[in-house]
Amino acid sequence: MLVKDFRRLVLILGPVVVLSILSIGLWQAKSEYLLGQYNQLRGKPSSPPPEPAKPEQKNNLGSIERPNPLPPPSKWKEIFSLTTPNKTFFEIRFGDVPVFNPNILPHPTEDDTWIIMGQKWVSHEDIALGLIAYEMGCKARFTVNGEELKCIEDPEPLPIKPTTGGLCEGRWEVLNLNVGPHDARAFYGPNKPYTIYGSNSNLVCFGQWIQDFRELVPSAWKGISSEKEDTTFRHGTELRRPPPSHPIEKNYFVFWDNKNHMHAHYDIFPDRSFARLNEKDGAVGPNLALTTAKHDNKCLEKYLPFVSDLEFESIHQATNSLKLTLCNRSDRSCRLREEENTFIMTIVQHKSFYSFHSEYEPYVILFRQTAPYEVFAVSKKPLWISGRGRQEEKKRTDMLYVTSMGWKEKGMRYHGFLDDVLFLGFGVEDKRAGGIDVLAGDLVGSTDIIGLCEG
Repeated sequence: MLVKDFRRLVLILGPVVVLSILSIGLWQAKSEYLLGQYNQLRGKPSSPPPEPAKPEQKNNLGSIERPNPLPPPSKWKEIFSLTTPNKTFFEIRFGDVPVFNPNILPHPTEDDTWIIMGQKWVSHEDIALGLIAYEMGCKARFTVNGEELKCIEDPEPLPIKPTTGGLCEGRWEVLNLNVGPHDARAFYGPNKPYTIYGSNSNLVCFGQWIQDFRELVPSAWKGISSEKEDTTFRHGTELRRPPPSHPIEKNYFVFWDNKNHMHAHYDIFPDRSFARLNEKDGAVGPNLALTTAKHDNKCLEKYLPFVSDLEFESIHQATNSLKLTLCNRSDRSCRLREEENTFIMTIVQHKSFYSFHSEYEPYVILFRQTAPYEVFAVSKKPLWISGRGRQEEKKRTDMLYVTSMGWKEKGMRYHGFLDDVLFLGFGVEDKRAGGIDVLAGDLVGSTDIIGLCEG
């Protein structure tokens, strides 16, 4: 009797077990595939194969190890926090929510308070259920010892509306499943804050969108009537670019010239690309970078690392822009020359990928605020953020991905001076968020730090 019951049980449960095994296998395969495409969207390599290639081999995931030992620390320009006890960077905490790639804006009305935003970390399980992305935000303050900038309220997803898209094809087709924003940047312009984020495109596969940041955190700007008249980009608007376009567009930043005309900057490598932006609908004019291409390429090649193998290295835009006058705020004689002594500042990064590990080296770039907007100066050395780890035995350093910069003081927006304090926000190993506060002069204040394009 027991044997008959057991056989009957096998006949019933056998198909269920087989289907379960097949479902788990398919779920894992889908998860790994989606994760690979999601990582490539964010400029990251796919997950490594179970068995790495031999040291002398290469594949599309990276070489097995860095070809040379780590350069000496003197290769970098180390920058230190002005407020943390040990001068290293501070952690940014979104409660118990894992968040990276942070942005920090001074709160418009509250003292010693900032609005922070960052990308919620996505697990394999989340990706398998669909490419759902969130940008988390909250009000934040520093802990007593200054070692953490943390939410003083529960972080919440910002109400950035998903876009429909549906134009992804071939290797990118899976990204049609994406819901929500990616790698958003929050920043002040001359008059108000904005955010730029990646989302499904109406023009290509994946595009860049811009929106008035006040619409996403309305309570912070409640009652500030002087800014209500500016309705530019009140709703999410896709930014266009002069041809040619790419299936995946990312890392745009905008800048304002000396007449407060808004421009979109698309690429820094292998060639610059930027255009005047129509603030009504996101349309643009021709690529203005062609005028200064010869000058700009010569300067960028002089100071930025040489990229010999695009499979393992690249240079790309990283942060928003700020306007910087190269003198102290108290220097009256310099302020008389503000028109000629003020530049647009941004940060770009040299990316390398060895031993299945990415590393990013940030470089500051200054370009002129007047037409034709040519590059003026570039960091002589990449920035080393104090607190970043260095592992000699593995020939690698911690991955710090700089995503944002903004003035620390309440009331400051786009324009600052060498003695003003700014925040750099960055992701740490794609799992955590960090920041550091430094004087602008620590980044560009002397020719020992920054290299001029001419002379």
